[in-house]
Amino acid sequence: MRILPRFFIVFVASLSLSCTVIAATKNMQAVQIYTDNQLLALIKDNKHLGQVVLDECQLVQDIEVRANKANMPSYQFLWGDMLAYGICVKKDIPLGLHYMHLAADQGLAEGLEQLGRYYHLGKFMQVDIERAIVYLKTAASLNNLAAQMRLANLYQQGYGSPLDYPALYSQLHHSVTDDKVTHKKISQILVDLASKMPGKVVAQAKNTSYTN
Repeated sequence: MRILPRFFIVFVASLSLSCTVIAATKNMQAVQIYTDNQLLALIKDNKHLGQVVLDECQLVQDIEVRANKANMPSYQFLWGDMLAYGICVKKDIPLGLHYMHLAADQGLAEGLEQLGRYYHLGKFMQVDIERAIVYLKTAASLNNLAAQMRLANLYQQGYGSPLDYPALYSQLHHSVTDDKVTHKKISQILVDLASKMPGKVVAQAKNTSYTN
């Protein structure tokens, strides 16, 4: 029986390992960074964190740079959510909220709505209805339907000012949705709001724009 030289065995083993690494590299496709519109669409559908996980956390450094250096509100929002929920990074709720606030301060409707929702529900912070309404009203004026619906819910519970009813009525009256359940809820909210305002005010609200 012929015994192969030791160096030959090592060489073959190294060659086999190299081929395995090359094959694995070929199978791993580089993930492209999201465009701003792509990311905004993911955020709107609440799929942004899921997409980061699906991309196997390959874009963490790119996301952080765009949040920190480029100060892009969509990426500040994404980075804040990743930190708050510990997605692909070490969980840091205060820092995550900081980035959410940065995105909201730049007028990102989804960031404003999320902070309003968190203050309303007491998520990560204590319940603060007044602050919730401030954020939700701003998001609602930017055509964020989720903010408009939540704001209506708060108004129905007796929060807020009747002086703000016409603006919300107008926003919901002009809202667009292809979801039948949401459409029905909006119709019910409009009936409820209309019952709390004079007919002249309702008619004026229908013909006035309260969105930016």
